[in-house]
Amino acid sequence: MFGKKKKKSFFDKIKELFGGGVQGEEFFEDFEDLLIEADFGAALAVEIVKEIKDSWKSKKIGSLDEFREAMWNILERDLKVAPLEIVDGQLNLVLVLGVNGVGKTTSIAKMAHYYKKELKDSILLSAGDTFRAAAIEQLQYHGEKLGVRVVAQQHGADPGAVIFDTLDMALARNTKLVIADTAGRMHNKANLVKELQKINKIIQKKAPSAVYKKYLVIDSTTGQNGYRQAEIFNEAVGLDGVILSKYDSTAKGGAAVGISKKLGIPFVFMGLGEKYDDFIPFDKNKFLSGIFDK
Repeated sequence: MFGKKKKKSFFDKIKELFGGGVQGEEFFEDFEDLLIEADFGAALAVEIVKEIKDSWKSKKIGSLDEFREAMWNILERDLKVAPLEIVDGQLNLVLVLGVNGVGKTTSIAKMAHYYKKELKDSILLSAGDTFRAAAIEQLQYHGEKLGVRVVAQQHGADPGAVIFDTLDMALARNTKLVIADTAGRMHNKANLVKELQKINKIIQKKAPSAVYKKYLVIDSTTGQNGYRQAEIFNEAVGLDGVILSKYDSTAKGGAAVGISKKLGIPFVFMGLGEKYDDFIPFDKNKFLSGIFDK
């Protein structure tokens, strides 16, 4: 019985392309195609190829190891990371955004678990996705398992009212961290802006001194779709960071680099599996090792 054939990594393909060494213009055209295939996007691919080509011309790259090191350094430089630091003595509020199916609710639960070690009982979850079937129940289930209180209303309720109630309770209890879910419908941009602007207004009015962050959850396997989601949400409300869910070594890493480089948005966390502990601050080395399969 034959084993399952291992899928070629991004760097496996570079190795094949590289062959006996850099072979001139044809190599760079093929390399650009490979970057686009790996979801770096056309504009970013052109920039990376130019930088690598300049290094080749100036004799800084000759071997495959030098090529790999140059690529690693470029991607490490372009990836931005900004950890969520809890500011003591203030309410810290994280509004979590994302389309349905990206792992938004589970990412919220994992984030609560991550900070529970530090903040104990001073965490509130807000069930602001009142539209998706079972979203409220799913968050309540996680809250019960984690021992974290969840503020919720009935299905179909006004998300703004849920946020309002959550902030009321958080301020009354001197809560340190609120993590709020939001609807994941990829509706048109005008409706998205209107809905999120309403929530923004409530937060700014009820808790003007809160340390307020807006994080987008994207599925690491979706490639350029993830980039487009980041673009839309960033234009709508301005993002402070991205949580990369469902990460594994086969992830299409190029889109993440594009989000950082082209949109200027840093990464905050990465989800590595199904368990609550499978959630860590974004680790550049782990991410890049996945791309280079090493």
